[in-house]
Amino acid sequence: MRLWFQGFGAVCGLAILVGCADTDFVADDYLYLGDQYDVTIRRDIRGVPHVLGERNADTAFGFAYAQAEDNWQLIEDSMPFYRGNSGLYNGQDDVETDFLVNWLGIWQTLDAGYRWDLSPAVRAYIEAYADGLNYYAALHPDEVDERILPVTAKDIVAGFMVRHLMFYGFDGVIREVMSSERQRDISDVIRQPAVPTLRKTDEEPLLEAPQILKQPPPEIMMTGVPVGSNAFAIAPHISDEGATRIAINSHQPATGPVAWYEAHIKSAEGLDVMGGLFPGTPSIFVGFTENLAWGVTVNRPDLVDVYVLEINPENENQYKLDGQWRDLEVREIELKLRLWGFFPWTVRREGLRSEHGPVLRTEHGTYAIRYAGMGEMRQVEQWYRMNLAKNFADWKDAMRMRSFASFNYVYADKVGNIMYLHNSLTPKRDIRYDWQQYLPGNDASLIWDETLSFSQMPQVTNPQSGFVLSANQTPFNVTAESENPQQSAYAPEHGFQMDMTNRAHRGLELFAQFGPTISADEFSAIKHDKFYSPATHYVGYLEKIKAQQFSDSVLQRAQRVIEQWDLGTDVDNTSAALGTCVLLAAERDDERESHDAAAVAALLGDCAQGLLDAKGQLDPPWGEVNRHVRGEVNVPVGGGPDILRAIYGQGLQADGFLTNVAGDGLYYLVAWDAEGELNVEGVHQFGSATLDEASPHYSDQALDYANEVLHAPLFDEASLQQNLLRAYRPGTEVMGAAP
Repeated sequence: MRLWFQGFGAVCGLAILVGCADTDFVADDYLYLGDQYDVTIRRDIRGVPHVLGERNADTAFGFAYAQAEDNWQLIEDSMPFYRGNSGLYNGQDDVETDFLVNWLGIWQTLDAGYRWDLSPAVRAYIEAYADGLNYYAALHPDEVDERILPVTAKDIVAGFMVRHLMFYGFDGVIREVMSSERQRDISDVIRQPAVPTLRKTDEEPLLEAPQILKQPPPEIMMTGVPVGSNAFAIAPHISDEGATRIAINSHQPATGPVAWYEAHIKSAEGLDVMGGLFPGTPSIFVGFTENLAWGVTVNRPDLVDVYVLEINPENENQYKLDGQWRDLEVREIELKLRLWGFFPWTVRREGLRSEHGPVLRTEHGTYAIRYAGMGEMRQVEQWYRMNLAKNFADWKDAMRMRSFASFNYVYADKVGNIMYLHNSLTPKRDIRYDWQQYLPGNDASLIWDETLSFSQMPQVTNPQSGFVLSANQTPFNVTAESENPQQSAYAPEHGFQMDMTNRAHRGLELFAQFGPTISADEFSAIKHDKFYSPATHYVGYLEKIKAQQFSDSVLQRAQRVIEQWDLGTDVDNTSAALGTCVLLAAERDDERESHDAAAVAALLGDCAQGLLDAKGQLDPPWGEVNRHVRGEVNVPVGGGPDILRAIYGQGLQADGFLTNVAGDGLYYLVAWDAEGELNVEGVHQFGSATLDEASPHYSDQALDYANEVLHAPLFDEASLQQNLLRAYRPGTEVMGAAP
């Protein structure tokens, strides 16, 4: 995508050195805000904030302030990305994402629709949240970059709009279009494929994290398998104790702007929800209330279409549509940046748009992009309504807003309801065409406007099987076979994913194994399971290794280690280090099925040599290789890539061990017993002090996490009062008045 900027650029002028990054922020103008909101931040013994406000808006103000205390730098660093001016602070490397934000017209959409698309209640809530961030900044001038201030409510909404695109792989399609040559044929009227197939991006994103953010995906040693998420639930009739249970286990990086942060927000107006979120966001993304709970996993439906435009040879700014030349919308995008940290520069690039959507010119053609969620800004409203839901009907009403382009949801509640929902803004496409390819841009009938409705989404509610499981797999295999959504009900052009992860295979096997009823211990065992399933497609590569006759002694020894492997990844397993390396190398290799003996030897040899270099042996106990590290904590941890106990490590060659950098983070096991009494256990990968290494909460949960020791999150008032560390109004701790 570097070619976007070739041949463009003009100096801002030295007079703009300050003006390019000027600020309207005057700290004294925000100091009064502390008197405008009635809210208390209560920190429990683990430092987790429980924010209590009179109104929802009061809670939002305190919620923002508490997040800022723990995460200010992460929040501040994200703002330029959402605004599309990151290059001004971070230089040339970030101008590409600035172009994306401006090219898509995120802020034009936001400025035009903010007042009309969002309800007054939500606007009041996020404006109070922005006030909380600005109040913190005004009281902590030494910690903040005033050039980035003030934060506005529109910044918060823009964050949702930008992040959400990256979760379903929008950026991967753009990278494909900007390749050096055209990557796909143009579809003509054809016979449809027999089954849906993956398209555009054939692999799930390495991490469930928006790649537009500053933190790139970790370079995880031994991986090609996608990091995903887990969520599953059981109904009372298959529970030994008559309980409803749900595991909330979305996988994220362990650190950075999209690592899980834990909080509890409550107001006298009815808000009362606890769970995980990303710093800088005003709602709980995964979590629970007194009455209900939900988990989220990423899905990969086909939500982006590419149209090849026929350009007028006599006018490069016209394209043909239904036999007539139409004018492209043309505007100039100014991208400001600093070179070498101080030298101002402006890059100018054309912004094009057709009736299909935003347009890119390349050396091999002009392409229009149409994608799910175009012009949508209500994600923040839907999260808000989900947080306020009191029962199943409320929660489903929130989901019917359909502001989220993607995501799977698993739901459970106090009265025994469970649900799996494959949520996506799946377009209604012309069945005559192969939507796995690019589309002809000259036919207006291919410019879709409608999507499948909420009721048409693949979903399972209260199945007789008693369970639902989401682990980033196809929506057609999430419960007992007879009760799955039927693939035959959906045409191929809908583009639903068809693949299975190891976590999905293994989870379904465990539900079958533990049935017909499942105890609390067995439910926990499913969450913490550490095995690969023999049914997982890349596991079959181990048989290729076992079938070889190697002459090299190292390969012979490695072969024996593989032969002895039971597919487990517990800390004492002496084959897991070599086995996981082989599996993940095979998984990312599209040619693995056709590998000859030489290719098999090369793959095994690379893994073997890497272990020998790092550990001096081919069969070290997995706990000596796989480590959970935070500050002075450096302990063994079981699990591994694409395992239900998901651990993704990096750094073997540098450190001599793999450091856990993604996978299981904050997770909960939530249950309502037969009498409807709520019981929750959970653990965070490190602790509530995200950035402060001097805080006791920087790593106070790390050992429990590694040892799978869960604790009550102190959601109920009585437990919180018994374990309260301190309580204070925002700002009073700065002034020395906090208890």
